[in-house]
Amino acid sequence: MPSDSKLKTVIVTGGAGYIGSHVVYHLAKTRQYKVVSVDNGHNSQPESLTRVSQLAREEQASETKPADLSDEDWQETNNIVAKNADLTDGASIRSVFAEYGKGKIWGVIHVAAWKAVGESAEQPLTYYANNVGATIQLLQIMNEFDCKRLVYSSSATVYGIPPKVPIPETSPLGALSPYGKTKVMCETIIEDLCTAQQEWKALSLRYFNPAGAHPSGRIGEDPRGKPFNLLPILGQMAVGRIPPTLKVMGNDYPTVDGTCVRDYLHVMDLASGHVLALNKLAEERSAIFADKNKQFKAYNLGNGKGESVLQITAAMKKATGFDYKLEITPRRAGDVPALIADPTLAQEELGFKTSANLETMCADLWNWQSQNPNGYAAVNV
Repeated sequence: MPSDSKLKTVIVTGGAGYIGSHVVYHLAKTRQYKVVSVDNGHNSQPESLTRVSQLAREEQASETKPADLSDEDWQETNNIVAKNADLTDGASIRSVFAEYGKGKIWGVIHVAAWKAVGESAEQPLTYYANNVGATIQLLQIMNEFDCKRLVYSSSATVYGIPPKVPIPETSPLGALSPYGKTKVMCETIIEDLCTAQQEWKALSLRYFNPAGAHPSGRIGEDPRGKPFNLLPILGQMAVGRIPPTLKVMGNDYPTVDGTCVRDYLHVMDLASGHVLALNKLAEERSAIFADKNKQFKAYNLGNGKGESVLQITAAMKKATGFDYKLEITPRRAGDVPALIADPTLAQEELGFKTSANLETMCADLWNWQSQNPNGYAAVNV
């Protein structure tokens, strides 16, 4: 990239994963950023970024180049740099920053994390090392290379059992799982850093339940091994990758049909929220920070409405035509009846809004899964 480039270089950790690849796509679409993905391939496939670049090039053909952007920059926005590096390996991450030089990485969107709630209870040390230890190391290297803008991927699990639903950001943090606790710890560390070093600016995005895929069906969720989340489970059932019986863990909750209710948002809407947050960090002394001496804030990213397990299953049946079999089992320890976001703050301060309903999420998921029954792999493995 030329030294007089108008593009801001941004690192996306976990950029080849489900959420990360959609974030990279949205960053490329803005034509404002040069995107560098850092991913170790733990739960991702490099093919995702190849397809993101292809989509960006195809869409650019119908766009008009901004007058202030050089031809070289215009093309550079499509060229996603993919680095295979592990956040737990300081030397490999430092080498990525060193390749660009001190002060040359404009910001970081930190998506990479281990994310299975149940698995975290079985492997707490692994989760603390991968999520907390690696984040500390990333922050240290960012400091070393004078990169002090961060968008952090957090989670609704930080709230535990909330006293109020829909959940505002002011709700107390009481994560129940080691995974959720890693998110609370990382938010605390980042907030403390922003207090100690006032040149730091960071926004934490508390995801609710991402769903769907790019409307083209060319990028989507492809978990390695057995999927843990409801919608990818239903998608893989419909293409025959896993047995067709869904275990519904509890049908006696105080909800519309007795099954757990969660707030689902389209992954494209979620990804756009990251770009909005990153753009907000470009503002000098933004009005969103009440304390000008601590530029840190957390936002919920959700739809603000909930869908039950049975409602999700019915919507997927409509999208796929597949007849799911249900088996009611006892409640899962730690599950709460309903987790629904109050997204008002993100709407008012970031301009965040969701555009896709449940029907669209399921249709886009099925478009991805039916075109790619084995995910990014050519054959099932």
